[in-house]
Amino acid sequence: MTVTTGPASTRTYPSLRAAWIPLAALCLAFFVEMVDNTLLSIALPTIGRDLGSGTTALQWVTGAYSLTFGGLLLTAGSLADRLGRRRVLLVGLAAFGLLSLCVVAVDSAGQLIALRAGLGIAAAAMAPITNSLVFRLFDDQSLRMRAMTLMIVVGMSGFVLGPLLGGTALAHVRWEWLLVINAPIALVAAIGVRLGVAADRPEDLTGDRLDLPGAVLSVLTIGLACYSLTSGVEHGWLSAATVASILGAVAAGVAFVWHERRSAAPMLDLAIFSSGTVRGAAIAQIGTSIAMAGVMFGLILHFQYAYGWSPVRAGLANLPIIVTMIVATPLSEWLGKRFGHRVACLVGAACLAAALAGLAWGVDHGYAPIAVSMVVMTIGLRTVMTICAIALVDAMPANRTSIGTALNDTAQEVGTSVGTAVVGTLIAALVTTRLPAGVWSGDLVRSFFHGERITYAVLAVVVGLIAAGGALTLTDSHSVEEPT
Repeated sequence: MTVTTGPASTRTYPSLRAAWIPLAALCLAFFVEMVDNTLLSIALPTIGRDLGSGTTALQWVTGAYSLTFGGLLLTAGSLADRLGRRRVLLVGLAAFGLLSLCVVAVDSAGQLIALRAGLGIAAAAMAPITNSLVFRLFDDQSLRMRAMTLMIVVGMSGFVLGPLLGGTALAHVRWEWLLVINAPIALVAAIGVRLGVAADRPEDLTGDRLDLPGAVLSVLTIGLACYSLTSGVEHGWLSAATVASILGAVAAGVAFVWHERRSAAPMLDLAIFSSGTVRGAAIAQIGTSIAMAGVMFGLILHFQYAYGWSPVRAGLANLPIIVTMIVATPLSEWLGKRFGHRVACLVGAACLAAALAGLAWGVDHGYAPIAVSMVVMTIGLRTVMTICAIALVDAMPANRTSIGTALNDTAQEVGTSVGTAVVGTLIAALVTTRLPAGVWSGDLVRSFFHGERITYAVLAVVVGLIAAGGALTLTDSHSVEEPT
């Protein structure tokens, strides 16, 4: 393996081929943290039957991971700046692998939710660091861009392939193996990182105090807000638990803003939101993730419960998303180059709203209209996600681009938590809090379709307003490459 030695003996590589060990390891780490977002979603009906869980519990099996993952991304980035990026990534990989093995001892929905929350914490220690370490491998700007493109493709593939891989595996093994497999993958990734990525230099680290109160308050805000939806269905919207969770979420949010404004070393410098581009890009990213998570959670239940399809067939049913996510990249870049960020993002927002409205009509008209809606939605997703990620990082000061990347990822994970919570809550409220095993009766299927129609109609309005509102604050920039 040929390497070059730059200043202060920082190891760099002259080509992607020469860096294949660390690059493959970083891609593998990014893949496993992204695939875990959706891998278990295909197994939700199986888990529900096995553990006797209803829709609200299943919603938290998915949401707990996104909640801790998104809530701690900025904190993990701050921790890495203080302790060393490679060191924090190795600790995150070790924790991720070991926690995944603990699934063999799970025998209740509560235990699984707690385990998923722990995995989200470990993944948060990996996500912002895998991207930043890619730049450390190369001095050449074009190599950095090619490596980052490879990372993005691998990460997005993991996210959209999760249901297909999970469904195929469930045909042969128990659902627990979907998590157990993380352990050897994390081990291989850790070995590659240890061998091929240079250690952090002390002069590159910061001694600023870590903002732990900010991290706790951000997770409390999102967690209590999502729990209030669940509590409203289970205990009533005016019950003490629901009202307390709503008030707690508001109080935690206010406390977070107050603390971040006063802190000498804030986890998130709120002054960056004075930029309309930063503010709008983050808001639009939340909208895309609400749509993505809501549709994937809802359709997994739709295909396996209402249609009675096997996990493999349900996984294959997501192929329109997978294929479109890959082939839509040139279209999203063309829109950005041709019309600028604002118009391209508005087109993407319109696609999202139209697709969700199409699902509201198509859920009881067979698979064809659902597949068409998937394609339209994914074009919108790919466009908004790409344009907003570029716009957000473009708008950050040159020495704050890593914070921009972490903020972009955080916005997406917040949206994932909210989208899953909203769909799970609406289905529980409109249909049933406990999904019966076996073949559904005609009345229950009709009730489920009715609940889906209302759910996707609500999402169409909410996502359309959020994504379009964020898009309107973007500039007319025609850039389609992320700055480094």
